Amino acid sequence: MKKILIACFALITLLNATETRLNDYIKFAKVVNIIEKYYVEPLTTDKIIEKLLKGGVSALDAHSSFLDKKGYKELQVTTNGEFGGLGIVVGMRKGVLTVISPIDDTPAYKAGVKANDVILKIDNKATIDMTLDEAVNLMRGKPGTKITLTLIRDGKPVIVHITRAIIKVKSVKSYDFKNYPKIKYIRISSFDRNVVTSLKRIMSNLKGKKGLIIDLRNNPGGLLNQALGTLDMFIDDGTLLSEKGRARENKVWYAHSSGTYSNIPIVILVNGGSASASEIVSGAMQDHKRAIIVGEKTFGKGSVQAIIPINKEEAVRLTIAKYYLPSGRTIQAVGVTPDIKVVPAKITPIKNMGIDIKESDLKAHLKAELNKIDKKKIKSNKKEKYKSIKDDNQLQTAVDILKALIITKEKN
Repeated sequence: MKKILIACFALITLLNATETRLNDYIKFAKVVNIIEKYYVEPLTTDKIIEKLLKGGVSALDAHSSFLDKKGYKELQVTTNGEFGGLGIVVGMRKGVLTVISPIDDTPAYKAGVKANDVILKIDNKATIDMTLDEAVNLMRGKPGTKITLTLIRDGKPVIVHITRAIIKVKSVKSYDFKNYPKIKYIRISSFDRNVVTSLKRIMSNLKGKKGLIIDLRNNPGGLLNQALGTLDMFIDDGTLLSEKGRARENKVWYAHSSGTYSNIPIVILVNGGSASASEIVSGAMQDHKRAIIVGEKTFGKGSVQAIIPINKEEAVRLTIAKYYLPSGRTIQAVGVTPDIKVVPAKITPIKNMGIDIKESDLKAHLKAELNKIDKKKIKSNKKEKYKSIKDDNQLQTAVDILKALIITKEKN
């Protein structure tokens, strides 16, 4: 009798859940019918559903989106072929289009685009309430064609003119310091497929270097296997990273002792343009106490996206999991806080347009700026000249810390 009661209860629960889902589908159909009947402009059913899907999926989080036929095709082009771009990684922060970071030596970098710039207009189109995919598609184009971005930086509008190009970046560069012969400086601008190979080549030819500075500032991320391979070169034991989601089995990646440079002191530089894979590297090195992290708080992109096809022409880009650092903390929407916080140069307060105020207030402010911009001309931005180490407060701090670490290690 008891088993029968349990079975009946389970059946009732299932029927209630099915009825609730059915009511939700009916509600959706009613909304479609209302729009089709009363909306000011005539729309076909398929167009209405497409618009509802775009808005609905994008409302889940900043990285999820519905890809229509055009969007899915353009995604495949960027994955498999060459395209003209600007060399910036963008994302949605507080509902507005924000530069995560410019990539070294690309058109955007040379034009002076900076991390945390808010993109207000792309040519003559305002980005307020524009989806991430729509914005990215507008910025892409044939190499050699020109584009104008209107940015908001430190509360003020800035215009930059950029010529699109095929983006080809040397992701890893290394330098010696004339006055600090024991220190090797390594700049990783993105985690492309060549990073681990390049790092191994550098590490096998250190020639008496006693410490490393790894510069991940304005590094927007890249391939996960390259981030893990980088970590495995410097961490000889324990967890490197874990991935947890609902729809697939959780994953854990571990360090290997072979081929590890576990004794050389390291300082890692980060800033607000450091995202995704660069946060995984800096965060894991921090958790293992393998490096001292210097600079500013990172962007906070620690989620996993998958492209799930609906049919041959459409797909959903969906957040399916989050990454977790060895300590169990997540970087999603949190970022990595440096061990030592250092501003880039002069210590002056900066208005952060994308973090400290509400989304509604931010959008209202941007609309006001948009009205001002449309009524007056704004001077174009000029790229700042390259700064030496003396003008790079973060790099100078990293050198000073590393000198102390080297001295301490040599004494021991």
